[in-house]
Amino acid sequence: MTQSQDKAMTPVNSVYKSRLRKHRIGIFFSTAAMALGVFFLMWILFTLLIKGMGSLSWEAITAPTPAPGEEGGGLANALIGSLMMVGFATLISTPIGILAGIYLAEYGEKNWFSDLTRFVTDIMLSAPSVVIGLFVYAIYVAHIKHFSGWAGTLAISLIAIPVVVRTTDNMLALVPTSLREAAFALGAPRWKVALFIRVKAVKAGILTGVLLAVARISGETAPLLFTALNNQFTNTDMNKPMANLPVVIYQFAMSPYDNWRGLAWTGALLVTFSVLALNILSRTVFAQKVHK
Repeated sequence: MTQSQDKAMTPVNSVYKSRLRKHRIGIFFSTAAMALGVFFLMWILFTLLIKGMGSLSWEAITAPTPAPGEEGGGLANALIGSLMMVGFATLISTPIGILAGIYLAEYGEKNWFSDLTRFVTDIMLSAPSVVIGLFVYAIYVAHIKHFSGWAGTLAISLIAIPVVVRTTDNMLALVPTSLREAAFALGAPRWKVALFIRVKAVKAGILTGVLLAVARISGETAPLLFTALNNQFTNTDMNKPMANLPVVIYQFAMSPYDNWRGLAWTGALLVTFSVLALNILSRTVFAQKVHK
């Protein structure tokens, strides 16, 4: 290599070294941020395990919540109430969310109504849950003059619907255009293409969105404070105030009784690991089916 060629390569080497240095700095800070996040996550999970396992027992799952100052007791009524409200909310939000997502993906290409629907969906996704709880309180609880399980179901349904809508819309957008065109070429009507071609192709992804919505609403406390409130006794009547795990955790955690605080930690452990299990299930089992 001549001296002139060596001088010509020097700026290139300096630019490369500068970029490499910036790349390594960026990777270092990204890795440090990830490690910091994982550290705090592990700290939270470890604390929940230590404090929650101390009160976890068969009685904590099968016995109703204890009276103030009473020893023993459990979270059975809160678990039943949470399962009922989350179950009914899933039954309400799933068909509405999936059908709305199908409309947006199949019929909402250039439509002012679909643009408005996407805009409202994005707002609801980012809206604080306490605002949704106050909204349901104003339009439902204040008119019927009492708290109820149906009010709580309605509140958490409004939280789950936009999650299902957005997931369904995004998953249907991944279906290749050639698959739709082939179905149209065979004479299939548009609604059959939407239901039996596009939805079938991404059904695992849509189910993943439903599971993520269930995980989202399982730990919501603020909406239920204004709608379902709480009930110290076991109740399966959805038209009455209903116990639920998030509100019980909130109330027991602030109580002066050691027994209640222990049950609050146990309830937090159950909610956290239930949501964690749903997230792992949605991101592993069903995600693998999507890629196949």
